[in-house]
Amino acid sequence: MTLRVANLYYSLMSGKTENVHLLSLEDKHVWEKGEEMNQLQQQYLIPSEKFVFIMPEYNGSFPGILKAMIDNSDIRNSWWYKKVLLVGVADGRGGNLRGIEHMTNILHYMRMNVHYNKLPLSRINDEMDAEGNLLKAGTAQAIEQQIDEFIKY
Repeated sequence: MTLRVANLYYSLMSGKTENVHLLSLEDKHVWEKGEEMNQLQQQYLIPSEKFVFIMPEYNGSFPGILKAMIDNSDIRNSWWYKKVLLVGVADGRGGNLRGIEHMTNILHYMRMNVHYNKLPLSRINDEMDAEGNLLKAGTAQAIEQQIDEFIKY
């Protein structure tokens, strides 16, 4: 479901602003500082000024692959003083609130500017269908508002 949500954000943001990229960590070798990690860093992380993290809930937080990517990147050049938007995805009622707050603390430590409108998407299987279409107007409105605010941020 996380990739479906990420594709939705990518589509919506691409219609509102230029130079939007989607980076999925699926099948990416970011567990160590190697050639693939260096390539991702040079192509996506260092040149970007803003990031949207779409994070599934994993053991009450977010997946370790995301933290591994951060840990194996050049922290100063990839992250310092850049802006970030956080979205939590979960099938439970919390929408990965713990993961969002955990990541907020990590990003503040890394001198990142975290946008105030953090969106926990709860019960995602009731919110989105198999094709990635939102099923509830209120959720679509919340996402549109969050994206509009972040683009202005």
